[in-house]
Amino acid sequence: MPFVLVVEDDPAIRRAVIRSLGDLGHAVASAPDAMSGLRAAVDEQPDIVVLDLGLPDLDGTQLLRMLRAVSAVPVIVATARDDDTSVVRALDAGADDYVTKPFSAATLDARIRAVLRRSASPGGGDPTLRVGGLVVDPRARTVTLDGEPVELSPREFDLLTYLAAREGQVVSKRELLTEVWRQPYGGADKTVDVHLSWLRRKLGETAQQPRYLQSIRGVGIKLVEPPR
Repeated sequence: MPFVLVVEDDPAIRRAVIRSLGDLGHAVASAPDAMSGLRAAVDEQPDIVVLDLGLPDLDGTQLLRMLRAVSAVPVIVATARDDDTSVVRALDAGADDYVTKPFSAATLDARIRAVLRRSASPGGGDPTLRVGGLVVDPRARTVTLDGEPVELSPREFDLLTYLAAREGQVVSKRELLTEVWRQPYGGADKTVDVHLSWLRRKLGETAQQPRYLQSIRGVGIKLVEPPR
């Protein structure tokens, strides 16, 4: 069973989650605030983090951004905030899933298993993705282009990784909203368009002069190795 780090400031909730996950067979560590949570994530190398947003020293989204700078560990945000703005901010900061309180132990366990299935690399081998001069390392969350580092936001990185893992396949904007933005029942294509535009700029190309990101009108987008 996976090793779970629970970052939660409310002692009663923290104890309940630890006990419930422990009863389900998980190994569990915990932290009561953002900075101790960050240290635990780096030092103890959990398989997944369950993160509250309302922490006493930093907002959980700030911790999430800090964590994403040093680790690719999957993160489930577990919080009482259920407004769209909070959900979008957490997902854009790099969260892999979002569950609102109150939730059952069975629900959290199912979310943990689902996120770990999605993040597992096929065959357990080297997950590094290489397309031409583009190299994407999902574990380190780093990208290089022709040997030079490319600085991406968490969402840009997730978008590029999803496309690179499907090199040569046309992916619809609806699929990207579902799989990258975790918005299966809504979301605007404009969101994808904007992020693709930012990503193109950082890869040194444009929609008019594409190299890696090829738009298929009315169908979607695919990532390909550019012609030599």
